[in-house]
Amino acid sequence: MFLDILRRRNPKFVQAAMALHRDSKIPANSYVIDLDHVRANASTLKGEADRNGLKIFAMTKQVGRSSSFCKAVMDGGIEKSVAVDMACARGTHRAGMAVGHLGHLSQIARAEADAAAATFRPDYWTVFNDTKAGEAASAAAKAGYVQNLLTRIKADGDTFYRGHEGGFDADDIVAVADRLDGLEGGRFAGITTFPALLFDHESRKVKPTPNLSTLTRAAEALASAGRTGIEVNAPGTTSSVLMEGLAQAGATQCEPGNGIHGTTALHVMEDLPELPSVLYLTEVSHLSGGKAYCFGGGFYIDPIFPDYPVKALVSPGPTVAADALREVEVPPPSAIDYYAMIDATGPRAPEPGDTAVFGFRGQAFVTRAYVVGVSGISTGTPRVETIENGFGEPQSWPV
Repeated sequence: MFLDILRRRNPKFVQAAMALHRDSKIPANSYVIDLDHVRANASTLKGEADRNGLKIFAMTKQVGRSSSFCKAVMDGGIEKSVAVDMACARGTHRAGMAVGHLGHLSQIARAEADAAAATFRPDYWTVFNDTKAGEAASAAAKAGYVQNLLTRIKADGDTFYRGHEGGFDADDIVAVADRLDGLEGGRFAGITTFPALLFDHESRKVKPTPNLSTLTRAAEALASAGRTGIEVNAPGTTSSVLMEGLAQAGATQCEPGNGIHGTTALHVMEDLPELPSVLYLTEVSHLSGGKAYCFGGGFYIDPIFPDYPVKALVSPGPTVAADALREVEVPPPSAIDYYAMIDATGPRAPEPGDTAVFGFRGQAFVTRAYVVGVSGISTGTPRVETIENGFGEPQSWPV
């Protein structure tokens, strides 16, 4: 779905990645990141966040918490991360990026709370219930500081992905805030949800979810109770063009992830300020039965769209030409993606060793793919900066 946009809006990136693969500088089964444009995208997002008075934290899981990605994002002005789990916190901390928000979407396991507080001292820590609030506050007290606690809230009619449910009842938020203020080492700081914005397939636009209204009502209740300085964290499908609307709805924090590399659903529909800056690259292994089998390992295609025909650029050399496009059968999520199968019929059939480039919205952190950061593409001097796994740890490729 994103391959057409990559070919049209960032062809030098595609060609540079293919050339580096041909030169044995990039492994098969790699998420490749254009660090130059990540830096520019981060700068665009930070500028728009500042204009709208929003704190901004970067989500890094989609590109495997890559250390070079983190550095490019910081160079672009976004200094802190939101950690979807402890692995994100470890990876971004190791890359030199401070943890701005911990505990959302994934809560922190009981035995990890003390270490999280002592090591990361996050600006904000989201909790779903009183038990988790107590653990976070206790950990902060042991580490010698008072932790700002965000409460995940929910109300009837809110939208959650299956498996993402949980949180305090929004109607009880004033009492919840009072309880959290009573914890040693903790203080109530604000409210959060996910997703606050969501792509609507029918209108092909990004729209607020009911959750955003829930945040607004809860913030009004807190204000009526005399509370000021309430943080309203409203992540989901974040691009620079949506920040003004978030601020108008009362949000004080945003957390771009796919927006930093130009792969939100809206980026397919419109040419937004952020350029596409990530692709998936692999290599043809062998041919069998009219199919060219390419190495897999990274085929988690985030299902933000209904099923669509997957295509790849397949070529022995760098190209973005339409005649290099071939349809691909990707194994279903129930199967291990050892290979994907490329249509090998017709002229110029793929051969073993050919490069295959895909453009889809991935989630590198749930795959066994490499994550490769490349700098210098904008100046014609592409250079591999890092080859890491999905935890932001260096890999000793090729052995």
